[in-house]
Formats: sequence, structure tokens, C-alpha cells
Amino acid sequence: MNQPDQPNKLHITEDTHEAGERLARFLAHAGIASRRHAEALIAAGRVQVNGVAITTQGTRIDPQHDRVSVDGKRVRAATQQVYVLLHKPVGYVSTAHDPQGRPTVLDLLPPALRNLRVYPVGRLDRDSSGLLLLTNDGDFALQLSHPSYAMEKCYKARVQGHTVPKTLQALRDGVSLTAEDSTSHTSAPAQVRLLRHAGNDTWLALTIHEGRKRQIRRMLMAVGYPVLQLRRVGIGPLTLEDVPVGKWRYLTDAEVALLRK
Repeated sequence: MNQPDQPNKLHITEDTHEAGERLARFLAHAGIASRRHAEALIAAGRVQVNGVAITTQGTRIDPQHDRVSVDGKRVRAATQQVYVLLHKPVGYVSTAHDPQGRPTVLDLLPPALRNLRVYPVGRLDRDSSGLLLLTNDGDFALQLSHPSYAMEKCYKARVQGHTVPKTLQALRDGVSLTAEDSTSHTSAPAQVRLLRHAGNDTWLALTIHEGRKRQIRRMLMAVGYPVLQLRRVGIGPLTLEDVPVGKWRYLTDAEVALLRK
């Protein structure tokens, strides 16, 4: 008779061996978190393999035999990698779970898709609407979220007041911003175009490469024009064409390939 596997004595290997799959990669592919966040979960001792907390980065496991859990909840290997484009409405937070109980973007997806453990890629704050990507592919999410990823992000913003040419030029040149931790940096040059005036307000089209927290809002506030409405209308080759507010569609294989380049 075959003896059952003994936890913590079989299958787990260090990164010096090629057998098995890296634990962080397994978690990312299972849709638990991006690779970077998965490494943070491991470092915090929140990941267990066969009942024992693993804190060593680079640890490899055998997904077919090892039992992996996060905060005591079993993690199963992803059976299908999916890539979703969502037209996010205002009022939804871009997270898989909100401790405050607010609606999340996952509430807009069918149960079958949520069960594949998809999560948002990048940021789109609660008060903003527009194009948001979701996936359960940790490598894909990490690539698109990395600061070196230079895919253009396009927005339309309604700001308070009528802008003047020197304001638009300041945005094109880059403006000084202060982060929550009091550090300062200059935004990368943006493409800015005046679309129209709407009463006392102005609609602008902006394209940036950076993806810092509330970047567009902070840039426009820095030049004296508070944002009243903000919608992301494009990421690289992707647009919101034929996707109504609150609806979603799968990315095509060609679109996924373009985003990976």
C-alpha cells in the first residue's frame, strides 16, 4: 500500500533545484496576487505549504502534491488564465476585496469568472471610470504594473475652470508632485489637448506613460485645475469601443500579445 505524503518532508525544494514551481509564481498563477505581492505574502509568513509557514524566497513546490494555503485558506492551481477588459463605473473600488464593504469591480463580473480568482491590474480610483484590466495571470499583471512598462494610458478629464495655454504647456513639460510620504518628483511629460469648454469647465484629453497613484488628478491639481470627472479611455492598443459602462469582454490573443511586448 502506498503511504500518504508526509507534509514538509516531500516535494519542497530550494531554488537551486530545477524541479517544481516557484511558490511565488504558483500563487501568482493561481490569481492570489501579483508576483511581487506574493513574495511579500511569503516574507510575512502568511503562506503555508503542507501546514508549515514558508518565508524563504525562491522555494519551489510540486503543485500536484503539496498543499498550499494563504492565511489558512487552501490555494488551488489556476486551471485557466483569463484576460478581461472592464468598463468600470464610478463608485467601484479596484480591488478584489474591500474591508469597508464597498462595491468592488469583481461585483461586475459573473461568478464563473470570479471563481477563476481574477484581480485588477493597476489602479483606477473609486471616483474615476473607464478601462480597467483584470487577470489571474500573475506574470502578466506584474509586467503591466512595473514602473518600466511604458504603455500609453489615455484619459479624458473635466476640470474646473477654463485652462490657458501655459497650463497645458506645464503639463507637457512635467510638473512637480508631492507623494503621501512627502517625497517629491516631477511627472514625465504628458500629451495634452483641449477638447472643449463646458460652461465654466474644460474637457481635456491626456496621455501619460506613468502609473502613479491618482497621477492625473494630482497633476491637474498641481496646475490649479481640480478634476471633476475622469475617465480612462485607452491603454496601449485597447479602447472602450463597444463596451458599455459596467460591462466587460475578454481580450483577444492578439491583444494579450501586444500588451506583453
